[in-house]
Amino acid sequence: MSSKLPISAFVITFNEEDRLEPCLQSLAFCEEIVIVDSFSTDRTVKIAESFGAKIFQRPWPGYRAQKEFGLGCTTYEWVLNLDADERVSNELRAAIFAAVEKQVAGNVTAGYFVNRVVFYLGRWWRLGGWYPEYRLRFFQKSKVTWGGEDPHERPEVDGKTERLEGELQHFTYRDMADQFQRLQAHSTAAARTDFNRGRRFSLWKLIFNPLVRTLKFYFLKKGYREGVAGLIVAIAEGYYTFMKYAKLWECEFNAKGSSSYGKSSGK
Repeated sequence: MSSKLPISAFVITFNEEDRLEPCLQSLAFCEEIVIVDSFSTDRTVKIAESFGAKIFQRPWPGYRAQKEFGLGCTTYEWVLNLDADERVSNELRAAIFAAVEKQVAGNVTAGYFVNRVVFYLGRWWRLGGWYPEYRLRFFQKSKVTWGGEDPHERPEVDGKTERLEGELQHFTYRDMADQFQRLQAHSTAAARTDFNRGRRFSLWKLIFNPLVRTLKFYFLKKGYREGVAGLIVAIAEGYYTFMKYAKLWECEFNAKGSSSYGKSSGK
């Protein structure tokens, strides 16, 4: 278990000095670690260098494009993708070792889903809300393309998939201020993606979808089992949805304003 596996791990970063080191420590069993950094202004790059990571710096093009680039920077056929706020648990590491042994023995699995467990507001969320949450994070490079839409990108695998034992530990938000800052950024990205794809604002969705998302998280996903923390996050989920549709309306408003300005100025 002490030897390294012929695996490439890649992580995208921007100003992650307070969280990157534990992430990279958990990836020490991988032969190659690739960091794609968006010109961090803190110690992120120096920390990555101390772990012998291969570092690529490029401007931020969006979640999907950045991860697609990161995948292209990897060397080995088997790739493990983490975010800087995630860590491979000991149980998951053992499961990855076992999966590699199966591949050597002729297993035809192209990708593996892992169960991501969240630590937030002083607890591991294993009762409801965000749990369980399976994500495709370990896969064959030649069998994967990057899909989804910003900010909800995802690898899409062509072939058989399985689930791995063990947990991927996710330290989602530093605090509530960080949570709402990220929700703002994600709702902006989602609204712009929707607008660019021709989706348009709906007053009905602005009014009802935030409520539906809150109730779904709290009741259907059993967020209520996490007590007050579950209620706070459920409301935050609704807030994200409200801001996404409000910003979609803003995108349309700004586009119409620009069009009107162009006509009135004779352009």
